[in-house]
Amino acid sequence: GIKPIIGCEMYVAPNGLLSKNSDTLDRKRHHLILLAKNQIGYKNLMRLISIAHLDGFYYKPRIDRPTLKKYAEGLIGMSACAEGEIPSAVISGDLLRAEKLALEYKSIFEPGDFYLEIQHHPKFPNQALANQGLIKIAQKLSLPLVATNDVHYVHKDDAAIQDILLCIQTNKKVQDLDRMNLMDFELDLKSPKEMAGHFPEYP
Repeated sequence: GIKPIIGCEMYVAPNGLLSKNSDTLDRKRHHLILLAKNQIGYKNLMRLISIAHLDGFYYKPRIDRPTLKKYAEGLIGMSACAEGEIPSAVISGDLLRAEKLALEYKSIFEPGDFYLEIQHHPKFPNQALANQGLIKIAQKLSLPLVATNDVHYVHKDDAAIQDILLCIQTNKKVQDLDRMNLMDFELDLKSPKEMAGHFPEYP
């Protein structure tokens, strides 16, 4: 009884997908969520994923905004987590850049098809700051908001299993103190009631 929505979390290259220098800027990638809303969008999503792997690959598969603009028909865009281009600008204190980026993304997608994404991750110190800025930008630029949650597993009890898999991936032990640890981030699939409870002022 679940309707699947086909999409992908893409990486956006700040200097363009063909720029592959060893400096940190080209190794930095921003997240962007793309969802196919129809058959055209599905085909364009496949094109973008292919381009990201064949042309843009540098540590990770990447696209850029000009390429996205070329294949944006039929796609819904979301600004992603705190690693997205717009939330990152908000967190760094550059609200003007964040607004400029939001306007550019708004122009890339069809009217009403680009959303600013707010999340509830109280353990992540910059999430509240990102949410505040994104809400202001949404109001100023008449952009819709969407409340999401990073989902790495279905049930809360699965957090420990994911922690073990993360240790395997990063060649660490569970008892190591100096390792990536996502146990406190509540990355389970939230119910509609839970999500509504996190954002009562933005129904």
